[in-house]
Amino acid sequence: MTDRAPSRRGPQPPAAAPESDAPGLPARRLAATVIDEVLRARVALDETLDRLIPPSGLDAADAGLARAITVTAFRRLGTIRRALDERLDRGSPRHSGLFEPILTAATAQILFLDVPDHAAVDLAIRHLHEDPRSARYAALGNALLRRVVRERDAILAEAEADPFRDTPDWLAESWRAAYGEEAATAIALSHREEPPLDVTAKADPALWAEKLGGILLPTSSIRLRERQPIATLPGFADGAWWVQDAAAALPVRLISPAPGERVADLCAAPGGKTAQIAAAGASVTALDRSAPRLRRLKANLQRLGLAAEVVTADAASWQAEPFDAVLLDAPCSATGTIRRHPDVAWTKTEGDRDRLAALQAKLLDAAAGLTKPGGQLVYCTCSLEPQEGEAQIEAFLARHPQFRRAGASAAEIGGLGAAIDAKGDIRTLPQHLPGETPRLSGWAGFYASRLIRL
Repeated sequence: MTDRAPSRRGPQPPAAAPESDAPGLPARRLAATVIDEVLRARVALDETLDRLIPPSGLDAADAGLARAITVTAFRRLGTIRRALDERLDRGSPRHSGLFEPILTAATAQILFLDVPDHAAVDLAIRHLHEDPRSARYAALGNALLRRVVRERDAILAEAEADPFRDTPDWLAESWRAAYGEEAATAIALSHREEPPLDVTAKADPALWAEKLGGILLPTSSIRLRERQPIATLPGFADGAWWVQDAAAALPVRLISPAPGERVADLCAAPGGKTAQIAAAGASVTALDRSAPRLRRLKANLQRLGLAAEVVTADAASWQAEPFDAVLLDAPCSATGTIRRHPDVAWTKTEGDRDRLAALQAKLLDAAAGLTKPGGQLVYCTCSLEPQEGEAQIEAFLARHPQFRRAGASAAEIGGLGAAIDAKGDIRTLPQHLPGETPRLSGWAGFYASRLIRL
């Protein structure tokens, strides 16, 4: 079960639930199906869960369990795969249906979740028997999982000693080259922790930090101490705030939009940065090529009571009168979001990164044409890869001598000078921003550069 190409099986919906299911089996059944689909089709975990949970008929508790299993499985997939591989004398059986995802889900429970071992094992074996292609390997799966139970302490100790156990080799090598061994190790370890949840207040962040029982960060984002259903929190229905990682809120601080200014937010969905710009009083045009994602942006703006011109178009070819400021949050490999979206580590490749870097260069060239003389162009990505950040801007400046870099100051980002590199660009790393506990520490890996058109 090492890092391998996904099988070529077509989509496999969850098996129809028998009239009398064992308690907890439907949640495990869905979890294995989701793990299989995400790895095989290289699709986003959150989107897959959101698509498959409603028709599954699971109640809130089972849906939460399925989500916990899948998120944990991807967060610790390297450890899980090694534990299973080292205990399979002949390797994983071929043409074995859902054998691997079922065992992956069960091992996630045994090693990392507060689930009785007998429930994780017994329900996995029941599930293996349901799948015609994996049923013949039920005895093998039973023996393998029971061995994982017996050897759990050794498995966890070995994983603890290897900070890169849950990081694909190509990412570990990239981070070592970019940031050095110590920082790369800290990045990898931070991805094992549950992420914090931050929100941006439309106004008066100190007041809303108090009302939400949260922590007011130096950048004016609010970090929630407790996990609660977002829609039930004070101020949500009234549109007082929106969910936004603290690092993702920094690029708009570089623009410092003001009333009367025209700002283009390219690749804008789901709209957190659009909301920041609109809340500052600027006239914002939010553009994205995805109509469904723009529907979500419009819904967010409506809840917040904010206005924007919303345009469905490809930013690479869209034309308009030049703006006072242009924000390009470019499509990227999203490796800076692995802590929140652990599937990214296992569904993205070096090839994806390089393909996206070419797209980013094209979008930057288009954004340059939309920036008026004297105007600002802020480029950002939620990637830890220099090819999608620092190298991208160096190449852009070589192509466009009419632009110059305007470095960030610590004062602009809450005094957090450690997040500004030697050239004045913002480079946040997941281990930055220490907090009271590991869960309340850190933020996304982000890159942002502010450029001025001469």
